[in-house]
Amino acid sequence: MYINQSQLTDDKQLSEASKEQAERFDVAMIGLGYIGLPTAAVIARAGLSVRGVDISGRIVDLVNQGKVHIQETDLDALVKSVVTDGMLTASTEPPVADIYLIAVPTPFGEDKQPDISMVLDAAHLIAPVLPVGGCVILESTSPVGTTQQVASVLAEMRPDLAIPGHCGDKSPDVHIAYCPERVLPGKIIEELVANDRVVGGMTSECARHAQQFYTRFVRGDCIETSAGVAEMVKLTENSFRDVNIAFANELSLVAEHMGIDVWEVIRLANRHPRVNVLQPGPGVGGHCIAVDPWFLVSSAPEQTRLIRTAREVNDAKPAHVIGRLNAMLAASPEAKIALLGLAFKPNIDDFRESPALEIAQRIASEHGERVLVVEPFTDELPPALADSGAVLSTYEKAMAEAELVGVLVDHDAFRSAPRYLSVGKIVYDTRGMWAQ
Repeated sequence: MYINQSQLTDDKQLSEASKEQAERFDVAMIGLGYIGLPTAAVIARAGLSVRGVDISGRIVDLVNQGKVHIQETDLDALVKSVVTDGMLTASTEPPVADIYLIAVPTPFGEDKQPDISMVLDAAHLIAPVLPVGGCVILESTSPVGTTQQVASVLAEMRPDLAIPGHCGDKSPDVHIAYCPERVLPGKIIEELVANDRVVGGMTSECARHAQQFYTRFVRGDCIETSAGVAEMVKLTENSFRDVNIAFANELSLVAEHMGIDVWEVIRLANRHPRVNVLQPGPGVGGHCIAVDPWFLVSSAPEQTRLIRTAREVNDAKPAHVIGRLNAMLAASPEAKIALLGLAFKPNIDDFRESPALEIAQRIASEHGERVLVVEPFTDELPPALADSGAVLSTYEKAMAEAELVGVLVDHDAFRSAPRYLSVGKIVYDTRGMWAQ
């Protein structure tokens, strides 16, 4: 779809850069990270022209070469295909488009307060080129009310447009909605298409307009609701999982205190027809479960005692693991220790908010060259470990050299390795990988 040059020039709010653009894309994806790039590629595969936008020139150059900067199943082949076909291009500047998707990070600070500055920066970025009839959809996990703040930015920057929530009874010139991603790292390409989507609009018409867009590439149900409900749905999903993981983690502490095998306890408890206890671990990582509950807590601190406590239980688990590993090292002062895994979950290369990385960093800072790190999804130690004295090793070499083993991530590569290599080792298995 295209608009002519005079249409752009007539709009005094458009930037000089946008006036030089005649081509109009179907979709502009703001942010080409773990969610943005796969989503852009899936949309392009569905036959829509997509311009990916990122502040990183390196990422833009890689995408335009048909390459990827993240590891995700089937993503490299898909990006190469849609770039070769001319359906996906990348730039540091936003184009004129029918649909603007915002998929940028929303971290939280040391005070556990959410930081939506990158979302608002994205709104400022697209405002000058937002055309009449355009649709802005926020996909970033966000506190309730963030979609309204995006609308406020657009209303401030584009007084020539009737923005939902800021135009009274006047019919809006653009549509604004919220639709969170609901995907599992390692299966993002598959789940972007198969999973249901919750599409929340600033108005019912906004929701309907956004829903029609998602049906172009989503096979799952696309359910319309309000923006606030959609925002809270995403936070609820991950908070629910966090609370249940916290129960399993606390159960592991109780069982360890009593000298009981927690893995057998959970296995037998789950034979009850209405019980499904999750598996404990060294903590909770990633940019979703470890972060999203704090968004709810920050919005309603007096009403979220259980959610806050669950977060505190999971946040405290790495310190417990560190204590156990340090005790093992103190009891065998000449022994080396193999730490298996750095990622926040099995079979991915994502170290964001990873408890395994936090644990490895602490152990390496105290024991340096005694630490052998095994992580099949990286070719070099992360910066947090680079100067610690720890060594990145293969599984076989680490098992040959180390007398102590800490299982932090249950990658398939570890599960499928010959078990005899670990025989005779002193093992602290936080994942139950070798539980009988």
